[in-house]
Amino acid sequence: MLAKLTAKNQLTLPKSVTLAVGSAKYFEVETEGGRIILTPVRIQRSEAVRAKLAELDISERDVADAVAWARRSGRRKGK
Repeated sequence: MLAKLTAKNQLTLPKSVTLAVGSAKYFEVETEGGRIILTPVRIQRSEAVRAKLAELDISERDVADAVAWARRSGRRKGK
């Protein structure tokens, strides 16, 4: 199967591929050895996200610090 990359860097996945992975609307994208790997991601409810943060011992302060760091480091587009 082929998927064409448009001028706007968009891909349309073949229907048979999307049917095989279910109703995912979001995909994690990574590269490995010159290949693009798409992994379906299911959007979780906030309780599940909070539970995962707790499991990883990530506090609200950790998140606030990470956001502040990202803003300070000029990582925003066009800066």
